[in-house]
Amino acid sequence: MNLQLFSKAPNATYRRESERSGHKEITDRLQTIIQDSRKRIVILFGGCSSEYSVSLQSAYAVICHLDQKEYLPVLIGITKTGDWYLYLGETDRISEDTWCGLKTNIPVSVCPNRHESCLMAYTEDGEFMKKIPVDAVFPVLHGRNGEDGTVQGMFELAGIPVIGCGVLASSLCMDKDRAHKLVSEAGIRVPKSFVIADDHNENYGIQNALYQAESIGYPLFVKPVKAGSSYGVTKVCKRTELADAIRLAFQYDDTVIVEEAITGFEVGCAVMGNEELTVGEVDEIELQSEFFDFTEKYTLKTSAIHVPARIDEDTAEQIRQTARRIYQTLGCKVFSRVDMFLTENGEIVFNEVNTIPGFTSHSRFPNMMKAVGISFEQILNTVIRLGLETGGREDKMGMVG
Repeated sequence: MNLQLFSKAPNATYRRESERSGHKEITDRLQTIIQDSRKRIVILFGGCSSEYSVSLQSAYAVICHLDQKEYLPVLIGITKTGDWYLYLGETDRISEDTWCGLKTNIPVSVCPNRHESCLMAYTEDGEFMKKIPVDAVFPVLHGRNGEDGTVQGMFELAGIPVIGCGVLASSLCMDKDRAHKLVSEAGIRVPKSFVIADDHNENYGIQNALYQAESIGYPLFVKPVKAGSSYGVTKVCKRTELADAIRLAFQYDDTVIVEEAITGFEVGCAVMGNEELTVGEVDEIELQSEFFDFTEKYTLKTSAIHVPARIDEDTAEQIRQTARRIYQTLGCKVFSRVDMFLTENGEIVFNEVNTIPGFTSHSRFPNMMKAVGISFEQILNTVIRLGLETGGREDKMGMVG
């Protein structure tokens, strides 16, 4: 008998005992979460989105600044392929993107029963283990399948309060074309634009775009209608560049918007609240390149962000008031970042709303709030409270009888 070989191959009894031991350790850890007296806040990170890596950095900052005397973070990681896991590992592994694939990651799903407000945990082979009650979910996700109303709808259906905008506002703000149309109806200027749908007749679509672009004039911007972090966005300076820009944008969405390039610079406002709104300091993006693309947003190699913006107070107050109107027009709740342009003539033009803006310690939203005396920790305490309040009201509205 080959004793060396035998020693490396545990028998079936040993494997079962090992599996039972591992199973017990995990169930014990789940029980600890269940019995904790703090409010359990689900923090969703990762996501089946091109902005997966950005989410990891935002979520890491949120976890690090969360008041863990008051709240227990229940960390749910979503892989790039859309698998959900309860993550029990070290927080640093999230920012390093080494969290996935660990043996202590537990498959989870959302329980749809409104009266339970819980997650359901399973073993890898699909055996049900525990229900984990939760008080609210904070989707620290960016872009498609996270910021577009899909995740919000699932949790609202399950009766679990969402910290952030609801389904309608999330989906509207993700859709640049529809957001522009609503904001325009509110009397706020938006860039001139037109939309191209992917109807599988590429030549017709591009020829039509070339024709319509003449009425806007160059330069102009080509963007996916529903994408974030400047993915698929191109500044087009001449007619011969338009076709390639449209093809690039179609890699990120099935609808593309072609819009006027606004002369001036971009400004933003952090807005927080439901009925009563708190507005952060206005910031300004100073660009050296053509536009604020993905690289510049997350490295600032040649760009700079000024907080407060280098403008007079009267103009800053007009921008804050416009941000409030846009926030309310699109039905935003809890928090959002409203982005606008300030033209050379001092006119304010709407750009977009980010319903889940970057949440790292150097991101624009926290820094605009910091400039009016609100710390990162205070932001999180406030948005959690607002989310719980909003969820409570929506739950009552959904009751029958």
